[in-house]
Amino acid sequence: MRNILCGILAVIMIIPNAFALDLSLNQAIEKIVSESNDIKRADANIKKAKAQLSEVNANRWMSVDGTVSYMNLINVKNPGSSQGVEIPSDIGAILGNVLPLTEIPDNIFSAGIKVTQPIYTFGKIGNAVDAVHDAINISKSSKDLTVREVKYAAANLYWTAKMTEEIVNTSQRNLNNARGAKKKLTSAGRANRSNLIKIESDIANKEIALSDAQFNRDTAFRMLKIMAGIDANEDLVLTDNFPNKFAPLNSGELKSNPEWDIYQQQIKMYESNAASKRAGAYPTLAAVGSYSYYSMGTAASNMFDKEGSQSAYLGLALQVPLFNGGLHSANATIEAMNAESVHQDLDKSKKLKTEEYNNALKQYKHLCDNLGKLNEAHSLAQKAYDVSVKRFASGQTSAVELSDVSTALYQMDMALLNAKYNILMSEQTVKKLGE
Repeated sequence: MRNILCGILAVIMIIPNAFALDLSLNQAIEKIVSESNDIKRADANIKKAKAQLSEVNANRWMSVDGTVSYMNLINVKNPGSSQGVEIPSDIGAILGNVLPLTEIPDNIFSAGIKVTQPIYTFGKIGNAVDAVHDAINISKSSKDLTVREVKYAAANLYWTAKMTEEIVNTSQRNLNNARGAKKKLTSAGRANRSNLIKIESDIANKEIALSDAQFNRDTAFRMLKIMAGIDANEDLVLTDNFPNKFAPLNSGELKSNPEWDIYQQQIKMYESNAASKRAGAYPTLAAVGSYSYYSMGTAASNMFDKEGSQSAYLGLALQVPLFNGGLHSANATIEAMNAESVHQDLDKSKKLKTEEYNNALKQYKHLCDNLGKLNEAHSLAQKAYDVSVKRFASGQTSAVELSDVSTALYQMDMALLNAKYNILMSEQTVKKLGE
């Protein structure tokens, strides 16, 4: 009967987890990357840069401007009638008694089209286009850098949540051990006052530690759900566990990094901008063409009764800047100094990122080397605790000694867990910098 009840209780405890969401490290990273606002913003910046390329490229092609206008001249003295011109009487006599008042055609229509095609600009347009190409590459490298940062943050969230979960389990086990010691002490009929007080104090402290650990776990899981786009009420099961062994990292010298690519593209962009600004002081050669049509009449309906006036031309135009107070030279110098400033940023970034990368490799190896010693120390602490528990059960030691040994074992549990976490995050740092 007892076995049946235990089986039922086990099933009841398992059923809630059957509806939980299993989440591996890779799945968490994929979800967080897909939900990242920073990556979506980086995608928008790439589209914006490509649109700017279309804008600058438009300067290469012909521009066509059309104009259509209609005007009606108003007789200011008598707005209701057409404008007229009086013919002098002597001229009228010569013309054979022509009416002394002649109407002026006051309905005027004009239409025209003008075409301009740049032929040679001495690099103004070409260098501007190159600068925008560099801006597009900057946006792509920025996205690459953002993706790496988001992946690193995702791994950090996952392993932090996993570590807080392990701390809860360790704290619960530590509390259960203290409660078990109290039960053994009272059931043996040798519960002196000092031992009881010490165990009660240990239990109270370990209950607080467990409560803090549970709070930290819930906070870490909640943050992981938010960043991964998972419903806050969804139960999570983190399927990846902390490894017991870690393979060496086969990573060579750091030769490239998205941040370096950004700086290099910025230098090229500023240099292209400088060349474009400098070319602003040079002539611009363009082909031009135009066609115009002009007609007029005394009424809008008869403007086209007769053939209107037409004109057209084709030719070359050379626009030569004569004086602008050194504007183009000053702008070119500004862009060149921007490039020089980024050169300094690139040199600094190479030093810092290389040092960070090498430190991460060294830390990974250092922690892996120490892991074996930590495992050995943890094994000894576990043996010391087991011996102390047996001695306490037989009345050969006090609750004070048992508490000290239990605390030492708990500290070793935390040290081992923290070392594994640091090893994993060192590996993620190497991936972020040198992938």
